[in-house]
Amino acid sequence: MVRMLLSRLAQAMLVMLAVTALSFTMFRFVGDPVQLMSREDASVTEREALRDSLGLNDPILVQYGRFLGRIASGDLGISFRNQRDVAELIAERAPATLELVLVATILSLLVGIPAGVLCALRPNGVLSRLVQSGSLVGISVPTFVTGTLLILVFSVTLRWLPSFGRGQTVDLGWWTTGFLTPSGRAALVLPSLTLALYSMTLIMRLIRSEMIDILSTDYVRFARARGLPSWYIHFRLALKNAMMPVITVTGLQVGSLIAFAIVTETIFQWPGLGLLFMQAVIFVDIPVMTAYLLLVAGVFVVINTLVDLTYALVDPRLRTRGV
Repeated sequence: MVRMLLSRLAQAMLVMLAVTALSFTMFRFVGDPVQLMSREDASVTEREALRDSLGLNDPILVQYGRFLGRIASGDLGISFRNQRDVAELIAERAPATLELVLVATILSLLVGIPAGVLCALRPNGVLSRLVQSGSLVGISVPTFVTGTLLILVFSVTLRWLPSFGRGQTVDLGWWTTGFLTPSGRAALVLPSLTLALYSMTLIMRLIRSEMIDILSTDYVRFARARGLPSWYIHFRLALKNAMMPVITVTGLQVGSLIAFAIVTETIFQWPGLGLLFMQAVIFVDIPVMTAYLLLVAGVFVVINTLVDLTYALVDPRLRTRGV
């Protein structure tokens, strides 16, 4: 187990080193920081002085080493657009995105797992066929179409839920939350549903496929022959074993929800990291783009490492192999 942990940590460090190299390339060669930071009437001398102060005249390896040092110390630079520390901007926007991802993940599991079990136990039932048909919509329809339709139905037509913003939030010092206010909870419904729809259908179809395979295995037939109750066979044997791949998928989906919440946050004007990144792309705010890339890569690396360790805890064979 210790060898496996050390191996995963070494792999994570190599991945993050590669991501920092990609981020440095973006920071150094996508656009000209001097052009973006200088005023329009700045002279050539002033531009060269700024270039020298930023260290852009130093060798590339020196600049990359300085870049790694800043990242290691938590210095993500200054936003070109907002003229504020990027770390502060991310700290302000992260609670909104994390709350949205948390609600979307819980919603995906609460709906996806029971729906998958239903489709596996009653594959030819009317309700199962309806659920499977609905899952095709969740997988096939793009997120921006789903979000727009939800706004049209529940915000414009029925006027039940807000169509944009986060609602009223409560400042807890280091965290801002909308869970504690009615408008904040109402504002979470549509964007979280839009974000969860794909993950929900993916988990449902995965549970269905795994349970159908498990229910046809010899040990399940043997359990039925022994007269074990159906609930024990379905939920203690089949569902428990079917949850193994769900651990991996759910972990990866959490990272994907954080990384690809950009479209959802843009549609609903949700003040999170995705909207911050979109604004950075529009204004070519390279420090924010670089920090977002590092953050997403770090989230994926941490989640993948935790998923591997969880797999080892659930499956003893992986601990003995040390893979």
